[in-house]
Amino acid sequence: MYSYDVQLRVRYGETDQMGYLYYGRYAEYFEVGRVETIRSLGASYKELEEVHGIWLPVVSMDMRFVRPAHYDDLLTIHTEIRKLPDEYITFHTEIFNEQHKLVNAGTIRLCFFAAAAKKVVPAPEHLLEKLRLYF
Repeated sequence: MYSYDVQLRVRYGETDQMGYLYYGRYAEYFEVGRVETIRSLGASYKELEEVHGIWLPVVSMDMRFVRPAHYDDLLTIHTEIRKLPDEYITFHTEIFNEQHKLVNAGTIRLCFFAAAAKKVVPAPEHLLEKLRLYF
């Protein structure tokens, strides 16, 4: 298993009229978690796209809202890759507040999509090499 944490502070413009983090923003926070998790491995979405011609479209997402996050809260986005990817990669995400209480959790599944061929392909070997150390 591989995991990575990144912190993010809730900005005013991300809250709703009640001062809670707007529910639609959690998907964006999940994206921050997975992009930074890939970056922490020494890879990047940009490299996957521009060098390897691989896109990572979302194919499914499941999310559970536990308690609200508020304006100016410092959140920790904990992201895990629990199994080596094949044609798909699943990120398990938990978002915690400063009191280390769970705010939100879920999974998001993406496929490796060869842009030129317009088809789902196996995970690129260079990414698997980086991940194998943790499995």
